[in-house]
Amino acid sequence: METRYKTVGVAGAGAMGRGIAQIAAQAGSTVRLYDTQPEAVQRAIQDLGAQWDRLLEKGRMDAASVAAAKERLRPAASLQDLADCELVVEAIVERLDIKRSLFSQLEGILGADAVLATNTSSLSVTAIAAGLQRPQRVAGYHFFNPVPLMKVVEVIAGLKTDPAVCDGLTTYARQMGHTPVQAQDTPGFIVNHAGRGYNTEALRIASEGVADFATIDRILRDQVGFKLGPFELMDLTGLDVSHPVMESVYRQYYDEPRYRPTVITAQRLAGNVLGRKTGEGFYRYAEGKAQVPAEPPVPQVADLPPVWVSTRAARRAELFQLLKDLGATIETGQSPSMQALTLVAPLGFDVTTVAVVERLDPARTVGIDMLIEDGATKRRVLATNPATRADMRDAAHALFARDGKPVSVIRDSGGFVTQRVVATIVNIASDMCQQRICSPRDLETAVTLGLGYPLGPLAMGDRWGPTNVLEVLFNLQTVYGDPRYRPSPWLRRRGAIGLSLLQEEA
Repeated sequence: METRYKTVGVAGAGAMGRGIAQIAAQAGSTVRLYDTQPEAVQRAIQDLGAQWDRLLEKGRMDAASVAAAKERLRPAASLQDLADCELVVEAIVERLDIKRSLFSQLEGILGADAVLATNTSSLSVTAIAAGLQRPQRVAGYHFFNPVPLMKVVEVIAGLKTDPAVCDGLTTYARQMGHTPVQAQDTPGFIVNHAGRGYNTEALRIASEGVADFATIDRILRDQVGFKLGPFELMDLTGLDVSHPVMESVYRQYYDEPRYRPTVITAQRLAGNVLGRKTGEGFYRYAEGKAQVPAEPPVPQVADLPPVWVSTRAARRAELFQLLKDLGATIETGQSPSMQALTLVAPLGFDVTTVAVVERLDPARTVGIDMLIEDGATKRRVLATNPATRADMRDAAHALFARDGKPVSVIRDSGGFVTQRVVATIVNIASDMCQQRICSPRDLETAVTLGLGYPLGPLAMGDRWGPTNVLEVLFNLQTVYGDPRYRPSPWLRRRGAIGLSLLQEEA
């Protein structure tokens, strides 16, 4: 297939501009790279040449392809040098006034049919195009860093964008070896919007004293399969990047409770405790390596008490089988004996409330998270309530660690760490579908490629049960009285039939 845009201009020679220039040249386009600092263009061309040489050495490109890519990448001394470009992608500073000024200048230079694309990650495409004579030719083209490795690109239609422009950019993204997803011009687009559930809910959990940063990271890695825990991820990205995005999406959605940031990141940003780049974030770093506190040892318990399981426990049959496998003495009466460790497995409710409602002795009651089947996790999570006796806590910990699987013990709250984070992720994604920001299929693609989640948000809901997710959300609403856990109408409609992408609404 013939390259969609034969001549492409890239404005901005920073990391994003370089990456876009690289994949455009590799796709067969003549690329004119412009920056207000000419030396930045020269450095970028030299660096890209060296990058192509490394790809040749590794056998990922052949000599002819490398030579052709180098030949197609050319410096632009001024904006006038972009006059013959069919497409210009700006990757400059994230300021509305500067982007508008650049596009205004380009409109007087480029041909009438040329396309203007902005790589903005947080600004409105409609606002960037406002004031131009032909706003219909402006679209968002949001790549992720590093561009050659992050294989997703968001194609965003502004209020007046011609659909043909988005179609052309979609085709070109595929020619550059990327996966395009189409989004409406809403705050955060797809990836930055869908990603609100992971970090913000984890921050709320930490702010409530439920568990420390390292424990929350371990739980979400080992129970759900995330590559990085939320606090590891924020340290890697840097709070100078993450916190402004949190605030921006929250404010642009008129203080929607689902996206509410916490003071934890605001305070750390003010104190320049940003993460890896400053040597200290949620973790301290020595020679670039995180100093992670050791896990508490498994308690040594000589004689384990018998165990009684609540009749309302989630996955009760599975929990009974697990206890048998671990060699526990199980009570099967209508109520626990005075010696029994009492296990509850609520969805969304806190252990304290369950103990009171079910008339159990809080001192002997411990909760276990059973949202996800035990065989699919690498960690078990227990929760105490304020009255739980230390001996019962230690007995539960020792029992569930008998087979060598790690166990985390957290403090009581509405829902467990995994329940709260997964339910929030699924709920926000469902709300995006409700708003028709993108198709469910593009949402799943964007999140798995752009955020590296083990499953797309809707697939998470299907995997662990839409009705279970709804139960967690409804019960969290009861516990907290907070509208941030209000289930999306889209999720409520799909709760009984699943969130399958094969059932997309027209």
